[in-house]
Amino acid sequence: MLLSGSAKLSLVILNCRQLNRVSIFVNSTTHSMIKKLKLATSLFLFTCLSPVVTLSQNHKLVKLWETDSVFKVPESVLFDKASNTLFISNIDGTEPWGKDGKGSVGKMNADGKNITVEWVTGLNAPKGMGLYKGKLYVADLTELVVIDVASGMIEKRISVPGADRLNDVSIGKKGVVFVSDSRGRKVYEVKNEKADELLDSFKLKGPNGVLKHKADLYVLDAGTMYKMNKDKTLIKITEGMDGGTDGIENVKGGDFIVSCWAGTVWYVNADGTKELLLDGRPDKKNSADIGFDAKTKTVFIPSFWRNTVAAYEVK
Repeated sequence: MLLSGSAKLSLVILNCRQLNRVSIFVNSTTHSMIKKLKLATSLFLFTCLSPVVTLSQNHKLVKLWETDSVFKVPESVLFDKASNTLFISNIDGTEPWGKDGKGSVGKMNADGKNITVEWVTGLNAPKGMGLYKGKLYVADLTELVVIDVASGMIEKRISVPGADRLNDVSIGKKGVVFVSDSRGRKVYEVKNEKADELLDSFKLKGPNGVLKHKADLYVLDAGTMYKMNKDKTLIKITEGMDGGTDGIENVKGGDFIVSCWAGTVWYVNADGTKELLLDGRPDKKNSADIGFDAKTKTVFIPSFWRNTVAAYEVK
């Protein structure tokens, strides 16, 4: 069929309009598809990531109180449930490993009141502590200082031959003392005032926190938590925490709470998964060797250079 010139022009205009409508439709559809794609991607990421975030926040810390800056570089806190007392080791000074005679042990009630900053003096750079039958055992460089709690007097000093920098202490139900040597890369077992190597540098990088819990010994070593077997081999419980893993306490069952000197506190579940409960790194606030009240689920955290001790309830 032949079309006149005006008909041809009308057809061209009609086709152009239709083409324009198609173009608009395509562009609109494409834009809509892109929006839907972005939304779907966002929902996908939210769906995938949200459970991880939720699962990682099963526990949290609720702050109860914090002391003023009255302590003298507090490195460790030990809770004594019998007397509801906290013992605090004060390094004092700018050298954490200095043999200067400035070190001391302080104490206060578990509610943060009735503070005695220097209850026992005459130590060097005291760190981890353990309590057994009225005697407080304190790691102090190359020896264990034994303090009679009733009198507040130093009773004896147990030398650990070969030790370099003794750090954390834990005591079993039978009075066996376990003490880590961070620089020497060892863990010692002290029986009847005689120290023997339990774990050595072939297995460890820089051990700090030790905990004798029931029949098992747990060791923190350069960001990793281990449990020791009867044959002295190590089972890795979890890893990936700050290298300065410091204090370790049992919360319940197979769950533990771990502090890192850099400022973080972790909850380690029985299956080895972990949750970050506290992060003081942005504020440069350390979290050294912790104490723990299992009955009230309260963790006591010394801030080292900030000279405070804070209490948090583990929820």
